[in-house]
Amino acid sequence: MRTICVVTGTRADYGLLQWVMDGIRRDPMLRLQIAATGTHLSAEFGMTYREIEADGFAIDRKLDILTADDTPVGVTKAIGRGVIAFADAYAELRPDVVVLLGDRFEILAAATAALIAGLPLAHLHGGEITEGAFDDAIRHSITKMSHLHFVAAEPYRQRVIQLGEAPERVFLTGGLGVDTIRKTRLLDRDALEATLDFKLGKKNLLVTFHPVTLEKDTAPAQMAELLKALDSLKETHLILTLPNADTGSRELIRMIEDFAVSRPHARAYTSLGQLRYLSCMAHVDGVVGNSSSGLAEAPSFRKGTVNIGDRQRGRLKAASVIDCEPDCASIVAAICTLYSPSFQASLENVQSPYGDGGASEKIIDVLKHFNIDNITKKSFYDLPNGMGA
Repeated sequence: MRTICVVTGTRADYGLLQWVMDGIRRDPMLRLQIAATGTHLSAEFGMTYREIEADGFAIDRKLDILTADDTPVGVTKAIGRGVIAFADAYAELRPDVVVLLGDRFEILAAATAALIAGLPLAHLHGGEITEGAFDDAIRHSITKMSHLHFVAAEPYRQRVIQLGEAPERVFLTGGLGVDTIRKTRLLDRDALEATLDFKLGKKNLLVTFHPVTLEKDTAPAQMAELLKALDSLKETHLILTLPNADTGSRELIRMIEDFAVSRPHARAYTSLGQLRYLSCMAHVDGVVGNSSSGLAEAPSFRKGTVNIGDRQRGRLKAASVIDCEPDCASIVAAICTLYSPSFQASLENVQSPYGDGGASEKIIDVLKHFNIDNITKKSFYDLPNGMGA
């Protein structure tokens, strides 16, 4: 049997990894290990490791690396703690392959420890661009540490190859978010309202806003502009999800909670979990903020997205995405566009750039069959003359 260790650090990456994990668990040729870290183990962020266990998975290692400090110093220390914790975990678990998704700082720690341990790394959702966050540099760094690559779209495949990765190790699978939507039986409106303890209205928006980590001290001012815009929507019910553990996130959490507590048409949630989050997306009129889900998942529901600021700049976008500046007037104008009859009519023909599903099965097939002997030794793949110019 080939032992596959899947690392998950947040509610978001677990939602994408769930069906990969399930497929590994069910395959007689594979053995699943799970390492949970990051916000999964934080009471402040909902102790979301419990959602993993509630889905029937056994967690092999819980690696508590976060500090109570969300400054650059605190986040850097969390990375250091993560490298130490994963070094010990890998030595004990001894997996054949480590599977990592995305670009967060706890995933950088997991990748660094695996690299030094000489473990083959399979990286999911590489090659993407998010110019407003330091996640962008982390993502490309993990690509260079990794040995197998699973990407969501052809331009991302080309970019991973441009980074010097051999084409035969770069697999176009489509987006895992699309896969999850296809496989999840969503809640109907009544069941969703019951589990949220919140009544939807005639108009509803799902709102998620994270710090733009490459901009110094802009997050609180941008959040204030967003909340001012949302406050002008007197008849719209608002489902607000709190940001992940990023640099400066705690101030945003306080602002969101203060906003929601005094407005009966708004409710803030630490963690909705994948089922409730996708069900919300299915029943609201659109999504607002700067989360990747507005670009990667919302188009599959044919729902509009108001994408605020630069955090997602560079990522592939469907025609359902409305970009706007992080100020009240621009956000209000974009929401007006989202609700306009012409824009709503255009959503019927929206196509997601991230495929039609099937990503998890493609990933599992490669993890099972690809020859990993001596895979950790790799040569830099130079583009043929004229390519990339």
